[in-house]
Amino acid sequence: MFYSRQTSLRLHEEHLATIQLWGRLEQSIAARVAEAELDALLRNCSAALAEEVTRHFEFEERDVFPRLEQAGDGDLAGLLIEEHATIRAVAQPLAVLLRKALAGGMQPAEWQTMKVLALEFSERLGSHAQKEDGALLPVLENLLDEETDRGLFGAYASG
Repeated sequence: MFYSRQTSLRLHEEHLATIQLWGRLEQSIAARVAEAELDALLRNCSAALAEEVTRHFEFEERDVFPRLEQAGDGDLAGLLIEEHATIRAVAQPLAVLLRKALAGGMQPAEWQTMKVLALEFSERLGSHAQKEDGALLPVLENLLDEETDRGLFGAYASG
């Protein structure tokens, strides 16, 4: 879909980047690459995880979802908020294990747990991003006028 609003386009771009990054991690785990080869990818995933479940989710919850509710799309907003909570529940222990992996000294059982959590996180976040692209962003395109879009995008870009 073509997005004419800066806010929609930015969120879409972040969704694509997220899906690609976590997809690469899924492929690396499935291919059973050596732990040393995973290091750079794990660093990227750790940084992206923090960005996604804090800044991106908080922006949507604070600035986007209330607009959906006001426009009569409260069910969609509610569903997406529930998904954020589910994703955060997986993200928290995953973030701890990613930091531990990057610091060195992970036990084999912890590596296995981290891989399972990473796959679950990737699946949940990818599905959520696709849902937002298919349902949220088209609605957002219609809700925002140019001035509101400019303000939202500016606040998000500087935050």
